[in-house]
Amino acid sequence: MNLLLIMPNFFDYPQLIQQELEKMGYHVDFFDDRPSTSSWVKAIIKVNKNYLNGYIKKYFQQIMNMIRNNIYDVVLLISGQSLSFSEGMIKELRDSQHNARFILYQWDSQTNFPYIVKMHPYFDAVFSFDKKDAEQNENIKFLPLFYTDIYEKLGKKQQREYVYDCSYVGTAHPQKYKYVNEMSASLKDVLPNQFIYHYMPSKLKFLYHKVKDEEYKKAKYKEFERTKMTAEAVLDVFEKSRCILDAPQAGQTGLTIRTLECLGAKRKLITTNFDIRNYDFYNTNNILIFDGNVDPDIPFFTKEYEDIPEKIYQKYSLRHWLKTMLDD
Repeated sequence: MNLLLIMPNFFDYPQLIQQELEKMGYHVDFFDDRPSTSSWVKAIIKVNKNYLNGYIKKYFQQIMNMIRNNIYDVVLLISGQSLSFSEGMIKELRDSQHNARFILYQWDSQTNFPYIVKMHPYFDAVFSFDKKDAEQNENIKFLPLFYTDIYEKLGKKQQREYVYDCSYVGTAHPQKYKYVNEMSASLKDVLPNQFIYHYMPSKLKFLYHKVKDEEYKKAKYKEFERTKMTAEAVLDVFEKSRCILDAPQAGQTGLTIRTLECLGAKRKLITTNFDIRNYDFYNTNNILIFDGNVDPDIPFFTKEYEDIPEKIYQKYSLRHWLKTMLDD
């Protein structure tokens, strides 16, 4: 079975997904959904990709030239706000692969990326990590994100000591930045050893947020890290942490990838996402929903992580995620 995978090239997710697909028996060709991963290209695509039309079109034609003689059984597009291909490009791809099954996975909320709806007619199946999008559109099937084998292996380790009581690593989106800082400050007394890493790609992006977003009015550039942490470094922080802090971006109700990695690594989670209560792995001993108040005497802070049923745990693995889409 031949599969064409198109998705953003961030951290090592494309490589891990490709490896898992190959274990499942697929031959995989992977292409980034953007012509470049430079900060300025990513920023322009998010603001108005029309400024890069010529650049994007040239990149797409390079891909088409490389795959034109290939016959794929499946075309899997994993999309987010970074998607630079136009509706016409997806149609051209579809026309070139008459026998392929086209699957779209939305790794962002339609509130943040309404353009993606125009792509739906070219796909045989559409999935989203955001339950709200699936409830509002009968063509979308709800499918949460996943954890990889790397985090599952971490979850199997018998961890006896931790360096950090809690940690956070992520890009400093305005809402994330605000809520993570609020959680960090509120938890200082009960979880004093903290590792907080807000990544900011450039000073230009910081100034953009400073002008545009209320959450950044009092922010200082020195609060942010300019180096993006590698996947290996993030995993190292996970291993050293008793619990993980996380918050969704504005407009999202779907669970972040960090939440599912937390599940895989069997680490406690503190989140501002109230919708997590509706998931089958929700356990108040393992997951604390932050509402601005912290009670240091609750079991979450005093008891060890409690294993969830294996059937539910495996339901959120990368293999199960892929099989759900491919076997649908």
